Amino acid sequence: MDRNTGSPERISRREVIVAGAAAGLAAGLPPLVQAAAPAQPNIIWIMADDLGFADTGFTGLRDLRTPNIDRIAQQGLFLRQSYSNSAVCTSTRVGLITGRYQYRLEVGLHEPLAGAEPIGLAPSHPTLPSMLRKAGYRTALVGKWHMGEGEKFGQLLSGYDRFYGFMRGAADYFRHQPESLVDGVGSALIEGDQPSKDIGYLTDLLGQRAEREIAAAAKDRAPLFLSLHFNAPHWPWEGPEDKAVAESLKAVMHYDGGNLATYRKMLLSMDSAIGGVLKAIDRAGATRDTIVIFTSDNGGERFSDTWPFTGQKTELLEGGIRVPFFIRWPARIKAGSRSEQVNISMDWVPTLLAAAGAAPDAAYPSDGENLLDVITGKSASRPRRLFWRFKAAEQAAHRDGDWKYLKLGRRESLFNLAEDEHERANYATKEPARMAAMKQAWAAWNATMLPYPANSISASPNTPDRY
Repeated sequence: MDRNTGSPERISRREVIVAGAAAGLAAGLPPLVQAAAPAQPNIIWIMADDLGFADTGFTGLRDLRTPNIDRIAQQGLFLRQSYSNSAVCTSTRVGLITGRYQYRLEVGLHEPLAGAEPIGLAPSHPTLPSMLRKAGYRTALVGKWHMGEGEKFGQLLSGYDRFYGFMRGAADYFRHQPESLVDGVGSALIEGDQPSKDIGYLTDLLGQRAEREIAAAAKDRAPLFLSLHFNAPHWPWEGPEDKAVAESLKAVMHYDGGNLATYRKMLLSMDSAIGGVLKAIDRAGATRDTIVIFTSDNGGERFSDTWPFTGQKTELLEGGIRVPFFIRWPARIKAGSRSEQVNISMDWVPTLLAAAGAAPDAAYPSDGENLLDVITGKSASRPRRLFWRFKAAEQAAHRDGDWKYLKLGRRESLFNLAEDEHERANYATKEPARMAAMKQAWAAWNATMLPYPANSISASPNTPDRY
């Protein structure tokens, strides 16, 4: 049953197995829900890069478990119908940090932002970290930024007090010092605004720095907003023991390498780092009053698993924009919860601001919705209307309740996602009036957004089985 609606769910055999395993593991946990929550809980947003929906043990990963990621789900809420703002990284991150459709900002029209272009998120635009900082939070980004660089743009200008990570879309897991970068595409490891000399496997380094940020915030008795944005399991395909692979690369866009075994090692390394973060929260005595979120910036690619969906990164099929989403908050969310509430990256700006007792900026109204009462069980799930577009293949998508209008190139479709999440049964001819109305609604919404620049990049699928 849906925790918020009480209505029966359509679940697959895989979901039954996963849910049963989760329930068994969660059965021995002590009661976590208590009467009151602090005015300002810590907020730790953990985001993988290019993770497929089924790339966690909880959501169906085959032959492997991710026990630490799964623990977040088991001890919190699984929001099964969660979407990213886009099918690639920069544009999703713009939606996530601003709480608005990324198509309202120039930087969000680049899918993704490439190299050192003189484009970025304007420091004048309020962001989730800047608004939380105004409310008294200590703010830190550990990991990937990818929303502009140089003197005019950057994380330290957009609300983060502290930074340890990399600026562009990808970084080698071993060769991340300025003098050893693989090529011009890769990004150096930065601390603050200076290159870091830290050596090691990047996933481990990011996890360790996140632990230090948690400990420092606890010592200062300051509420913490920590964005832990891993590059895993994004290319290049290098596990913790693959330093020789890194040294052999001539291009960080490692499309001629990788395999399922390496991909799984990358997943397990990220899971281990997340385990360290959860232990750091426990050591700080902050478990009850800390919101921990785990998700991905978009759907998976190449070696990932997007079951039960079709499509991948760079596509508006469900597999390109449906992401795993788990949220743990022992003070307010009951362990083992599950919801079918449709949500999207930009919803979490108004939602987390509300959780922190902070006020949004009225001059920049969010396109997202405040779902705090839904995730804490005070109100039922509610229908949503969401829109997407993607320049490559002239893609368009509109979700309205259970229905989805989808355009891929010249092909247009209408799907009932309550019946067919695999997007195979096209209702376009059976429901012509609905099809026309949804298409028209998308066009009306699109007319309110910025047009794509003629020279903006929009990534296409890079696997041989795609168009």
